[in-house]
Amino acid sequence: MIQFFAPDITETLELPESDSHHAVKVLRMREGDELQVIDGRGTAYTCRLADAHRKHAAVEIISSTPMPLPWTQQLAVAVAPTKHLDRMEWLVEKMTEVGVNTIIPLLCERSERREIKTERLEKIAVSAMKQSLKATLPTIMPMTPLRELIKIMPDAQRVVAYCDPSIPRVDFAQTYEAGRDTLILIGPEGDFSPSEIKMTLDAGFRPVTLGSNRLRTETAALYALSACHILDDKLMQYT
Repeated sequence: MIQFFAPDITETLELPESDSHHAVKVLRMREGDELQVIDGRGTAYTCRLADAHRKHAAVEIISSTPMPLPWTQQLAVAVAPTKHLDRMEWLVEKMTEVGVNTIIPLLCERSERREIKTERLEKIAVSAMKQSLKATLPTIMPMTPLRELIKIMPDAQRVVAYCDPSIPRVDFAQTYEAGRDTLILIGPEGDFSPSEIKMTLDAGFRPVTLGSNRLRTETAALYALSACHILDDKLMQYT
């Protein structure tokens, strides 16, 4: 099933230019054809194409269907963007497919990349949302310094993953509490500095390890997020 994304569909009754072009020029849809439109906020609309305009395709809404995410808690991942932007773009795509509520580019002392354009990441997230048949778009926050990040989601279980073996850590699966709001911190390619680790631990973050293998930044972020869903699914099987 092909989904089209129009965040203001109920007000405009139009597809954005890119989706209009895809529907009319690529898929060759015509007036009267039905299509599904998602708003990025958890609702899917069955629509009928009213005007097959290649830039401003108009639709009539036939019905709406709630499409809530299959998990109920908030899952947020704060990760220092990689030096090579394509790896960060890959990560946003895969986290959206796997399932995440909030993605936070994290600015650290050892960050290789200190600026990032969220517009490009949002476009990738939209494509991944449609591809994975979701109707909720993850929030992508602007680059956030670690000192500000530690104030976010104070009531959630908050974990920080780092490589430094001299500072005690516990296995992520052993400390994770399934079903709870969760904030995961993943550092830059050079890891968090000792002072940053101390800052997060002083703020109440739990120190965790993601196993004995050394993982790339983007791999670690996706690994931790995937582990949340696996552990949540296990909880659902036994409740």
